[in-house]
Amino acid sequence: MKRLATLLVLMTTLGLTAQKQDGPRKGRELKANLTTEQLATLSTKKLTLLLDLDDGQQKKVMEINLEQAEMRKAKHAEITAKKESGEWKKPTADERFEIENTRLDHQIAQHQKMKKVLTEEQYQTWKKLKLKKIMNGKKKMQEKGRRG
Repeated sequence: MKRLATLLVLMTTLGLTAQKQDGPRKGRELKANLTTEQLATLSTKKLTLLLDLDDGQQKKVMEINLEQAEMRKAKHAEITAKKESGEWKKPTADERFEIENTRLDHQIAQHQKMKKVLTEEQYQTWKKLKLKKIMNGKKKMQEKGRRG
C-alpha cells in the first residue's frame, strides 16, 4: 500500500511538472504581434493612468512613445532579418560599445523630451517607474542565469 501511495504521488508530481509552462515570455509574444501604434497607445494610456496626464500631455507622450516603438520594431526586424539570412554574428567589443552608446543617447533624448512634457512631480514619478522597471529586469536576468 505504501508503494502504491508513493507511486501515485510520484506520478502526480511528474505529471504536474511536465505541463507546458506559460512563463514570463508569454506577454512578449502578445506584444510582438501588435503594431507600433498599438504599442504606443497602450504605453501612453498606462502613463496617463499612473501620472494623470492631461490631453496635451497625452498627445505629446503618444508621439514620443510612437517614435520609440517604431525604432524598437525597426531594430528588431533588422536583427531578425540578419539572423534568418545567416549574416548575424556576435558583435565585437567596439561594436558593442557603439550599440550601447547609441542606446544610451536615445535614452537621454527620451528623458529630455519627457522632461519638457511632464511637470516636475510627474517626471520624478516617471523616473522612479523607469528605475523600478530596470531593476526588476536585472533581477529577472540574474534569476535566469541561476537556472542555467
